[in-house]
Amino acid sequence: MWPILKREIKIYMKKPLFWLGIAIGVWMIFQDVSPYLKIHYLNEGETIVNDDPETTRDGDVSRGYVPVEKGMRRKMWEKRRKEILISEFEMDDGKAQSVIDEMKGMDIAEARRHLEEYGYYDAHYEYENTAYHKGTREEINTYIEGKLKNRTFSYYFSRKFADFAGLFMGFFATVLLSLLFMQDTRRNTYELLHTKPVSAGKYLSGKVGGGFEVCLIILAAFNLIFFGLCLVSAGNSGFEVRLADFLLATCLYILPNMLMIVSIYSLISMLFKSPLPAVPLLLLYMVYSNMGSRNAEGIYGYYGRHLAIMVRFPGDFFDTAPPPMALLNQSFLILAAICILFLSMQIWKRRRVY
Repeated sequence: MWPILKREIKIYMKKPLFWLGIAIGVWMIFQDVSPYLKIHYLNEGETIVNDDPETTRDGDVSRGYVPVEKGMRRKMWEKRRKEILISEFEMDDGKAQSVIDEMKGMDIAEARRHLEEYGYYDAHYEYENTAYHKGTREEINTYIEGKLKNRTFSYYFSRKFADFAGLFMGFFATVLLSLLFMQDTRRNTYELLHTKPVSAGKYLSGKVGGGFEVCLIILAAFNLIFFGLCLVSAGNSGFEVRLADFLLATCLYILPNMLMIVSIYSLISMLFKSPLPAVPLLLLYMVYSNMGSRNAEGIYGYYGRHLAIMVRFPGDFFDTAPPPMALLNQSFLILAAICILFLSMQIWKRRRVY
């Protein structure tokens, strides 16, 4: 097992694709996470200037947005609804105000249904657009301070890192690991391997372990690079940064996906005596894993999928959270990958020549 594993690592580290992939990965991930490296306490007279709308549904503190307090959000929403009733539904001020007054005591869902009685059908979506507003210097600094009171900056940053690094690694591993079984599944080599006194367990464990270790090396490089960037940037702002946060996010949200990908390659290679059929299969698998859906309230977003090989963290930097049941799903991925590996071993044994 170990000689096979070491050989695979050496072979990969000699390939230009390996180093090119690391360089491209660093560049792509940096493009996505660089706005979060600029988060800091605003100094006296400092503001965040942009042309974004005053309120939005998915604002981020890196762009100067802070969450709207619930009571204030309802007032903003009702004020805007009154303006719409007057301007677009041609109600006079008194009638529009009476409609708003009738909604007192109703929750948003009830208020939305009430407005639909007057032909107003977009109220719920417009309420979503009041979730964040452009904050003042004091509001932004207070918000950042509150979020970092019990959590380190790297706790939040590592989740965004895991989001984009996991997305890149899913596609890169699909390309890179297609070479793992390529040489061994050629006709003469494949038949020769089955005459050698090497067990299915040692052979496949070595191959899968080698492919997994290659992914581990790439992710280790990403972790060190972005930990360093985060340490310099956030450290200058007085924020706490821990390498353990990066390592934990990588282990929980990326490594099980890599294990699943390399295990699928082992199974397809044993079934078809070629790893190439796994490429379109894995691409479709990633599309499935990255698809959004609607929740019970009908709101479209990313909520995760069963046995997905991708974990996304969309949303505001300080409010990111893994999809429901994400950790349980990652555990099932590890279990499924082990089962696939054992199935691959059985296929290998059936084709062995004694």
